[in-house]
Amino acid sequence: MRTLLRRGAVAALAASAFMVLGLVPGRALAAEPIRIGTFLSVSGGASFLGDPELKTMVMFIDRLNKNGGLLGRRVELIHYDDETRAKNAITYVKRLINQDKVDIIVGGSTTGNTMAVIKLIQKAGMPFISLAGAGVIIDPVKKWVFKTPHTDKVAVAKIFTDMKSRGLTKVGLLSGSGGFDKSCRKNALALAPEFGITIVADEVHGKGDTDMTPQLTRIKSTAGVQTLLYCGFGAPTSIVAKNYKQLGMTIPHYQTHGSASMKFILGAAGAAEGVRLPAAALLVVDQLPADHPQKAVGTAYKKAYEARYKEPISTFGGHAYDGLLIATEAIKRAGSTDKAKVRDEIEKTDHMVGVDGIFTMSPTDHLGLNAGSFVMVEVHDNKWKLIH
Repeated sequence: MRTLLRRGAVAALAASAFMVLGLVPGRALAAEPIRIGTFLSVSGGASFLGDPELKTMVMFIDRLNKNGGLLGRRVELIHYDDETRAKNAITYVKRLINQDKVDIIVGGSTTGNTMAVIKLIQKAGMPFISLAGAGVIIDPVKKWVFKTPHTDKVAVAKIFTDMKSRGLTKVGLLSGSGGFDKSCRKNALALAPEFGITIVADEVHGKGDTDMTPQLTRIKSTAGVQTLLYCGFGAPTSIVAKNYKQLGMTIPHYQTHGSASMKFILGAAGAAEGVRLPAAALLVVDQLPADHPQKAVGTAYKKAYEARYKEPISTFGGHAYDGLLIATEAIKRAGSTDKAKVRDEIEKTDHMVGVDGIFTMSPTDHLGLNAGSFVMVEVHDNKWKLIH
């Protein structure tokens, strides 16, 4: 399904959050628009990712056009819902490139759908900013491919550091079967020795499973296990929390930034209490100190999103915000939509403050974030609490 999003009123974002775009209110918009393409999982199994991502993009583009567009031109968002299916993602990316003639693509809610289109992106020479999590998207570096969410590798490193600080070194690992899940598991196994961590149990559940008690029972009965780490996202994150509680497990429970949403807490129906994970500072922006570098931009985004959509923010919508901010800033610096010039400017992104962190990219780093841009949070009284 194609959606052209060209105009419409929107609750204003704080002026400071958009000054970086260099907008001039009231400027006349040229007839030929700048076309930003996106394919997102607004429906299907990853709708909890794609829904806030699309809402954020609509809000961002509406605000952009209200304030004069970009380079004096109106910005048009061309969107397709891939329904969390890689086959659809391929079809729609071909359409965005060949029929819609977009200038840049910002999208790809999941690792699987992102990886499915990378060959098309590379062949077409299309600047592409993915909103998916796994490190394999940008490691090794691919010329035309960038991303905004922290990688699973960075998340695992943050988790292991926290575990060690609590004296937890014997880990029971449970993973799903999706692209992010597999990448997270791979990195957990690879990084464990570097942190003095031992994976004493390694369990995997299948795609679509709705009961993980067999795997969790085996972890619970493993001699010496001190803590649980779940690598996954979507509905299974809440199921694991429920099964953990049902089994009476008491060891510390960790998940990844794939669970950084109120939907995880609500889906767990009280069983998420005590779950700890790394997340973008946006998730607890109200708890950040006043001098935190992301406080202002995160607060402005949260205020605008919640005013417009009457629902809590998630870090997933934040990935889309940062993706568009990086893209529009690069177009502005390039002074055109020439794809090679825009690609080069994305790669030159330097100390750009977003809601996911402070981005500094380079020819060898197409993410530009490190573990320092994560905060550790924990569920307390069905809310996110900043730990450190």
